[in-house]
Amino acid sequence: RVQTVAQLLQASGYRTSVTGKWHLGAEKNNLPPARGFDDSLIQADNGADNYEMRPYLPMRPEARWYDNGERLEHLPGDFYSSTAFVDRTLEFLRAGKDSQQPFFAYIAFQANHTPIQAPASFIDAYRGRYTEGWPEAYVARTENIRAMGLLAADATLAEGPSREAWDALTAEQQYFEARRMQAYAGMATAMDHEIGRLVSWLKEADLYDKTVFVVLSDNGATTSDAYDNPAARRWLESTYEREVERLGEKGSWIASGRYWGRVSNAPFAGQKFSASGGGMRVPLIIAGTEITEPDTIQRDFAYITDIAPTLLDLAGWTPQDAPAGTQTMSGSSLVPLLVPGKDTSQAGRAPVGYEFSGNAALFHGDYKIVRNLPPAGDGRWRLFNTLLDPGETRDLGEKEPARLREMQSAYASYASRAGVLPMPDDYSLGRQVIINALLFFYLPRYAPWIAAVALLILGAILVVRQRRAAAS
Repeated sequence: RVQTVAQLLQASGYRTSVTGKWHLGAEKNNLPPARGFDDSLIQADNGADNYEMRPYLPMRPEARWYDNGERLEHLPGDFYSSTAFVDRTLEFLRAGKDSQQPFFAYIAFQANHTPIQAPASFIDAYRGRYTEGWPEAYVARTENIRAMGLLAADATLAEGPSREAWDALTAEQQYFEARRMQAYAGMATAMDHEIGRLVSWLKEADLYDKTVFVVLSDNGATTSDAYDNPAARRWLESTYEREVERLGEKGSWIASGRYWGRVSNAPFAGQKFSASGGGMRVPLIIAGTEITEPDTIQRDFAYITDIAPTLLDLAGWTPQDAPAGTQTMSGSSLVPLLVPGKDTSQAGRAPVGYEFSGNAALFHGDYKIVRNLPPAGDGRWRLFNTLLDPGETRDLGEKEPARLREMQSAYASYASRAGVLPMPDDYSLGRQVIINALLFFYLPRYAPWIAAVALLILGAILVVRQRRAAAS
């Protein structure tokens, strides 16, 4: 019953395309052609190498790429993900330039997902940077965020990485960590360069002033590194290189790491997979056409489910245009917050709930309740004012118990509507990842050998039984 934003726009006369990370299933009915996209070049898994058709972690035996729903056997020799995604989008736009049809182009960059990779020229532009270490970088990041007006002057922030952790490293280790972040910055800059190519073409085609741009990240930065897992590390060492001067280049593997991940999440606590700000709060930039006040910071609450209703609203689509039986979208259009003269009040907005692997949150106005299970937290609900305390440093639960109870009740209603299932008491994300790797990576890869060994064992057992029967 789900209709994607692409299906609804397609039915309204739009040409539609998607390039990049799909991660919504590789079954035929779940690939882009069946979900409203006229043109598609996608990577179907949770991630992949940015240069070659191979997995980036021992989770699946191979990377799965699809071109308009057809499985690709190989990638071009000069392939780089960010470049390829924009190249394909530009091909799509050029092909329909004279059609007079409006377009919807969704580009899901693999930047800056692990593995951190980019052409050497973008990485080398940052040589000498980030040598000051995590603590100074964190402070500089938060001061810049304040200077941009993105934080209240008295807002409290999460604590950054410690000076002790940086000083405990050898000079060689510090150099490695600086190179790690140089690669990260290079990958972001390479993506920015490709976005620039897209913008330049739109200007040349006289389409720039007719286009709405929406730029956002999918989640907060990770603070995990597969090299910290012995089994994954053995596989990575046999598959990728890690030479410090070539970090981020083709054939190498690097993640942003525990401490740089915290810098990326400044000024928030937590990380990807947690329900804390560092796992959930991301940049959102919207510009173009009706949005006539540039460089405006909008502080009202916005959630990922608001993106599709916003785009549909800007396109003139209304819920009455939805096919019969279509599941109702849960988000709200942000157009009132974006277009001057519209009513910007969100006073009546209903609470918004979230849950992932038992980590949960509920947002209502300037307040948030959050519960993180181990190892991210202790499983207790906490109450924060996200405007005054974006770092989630002051639990207001004891000070405002009535609000905490009211929001917990609202979360319970959300969980019931959404069908949230309780997590098993012994659930472990790390253990589940290992189980998934065994089932989806190692078992398919070594199935013939396992079958051969099993047959040998079975044959040996039968021979022994026959000899015993003959002897008796």
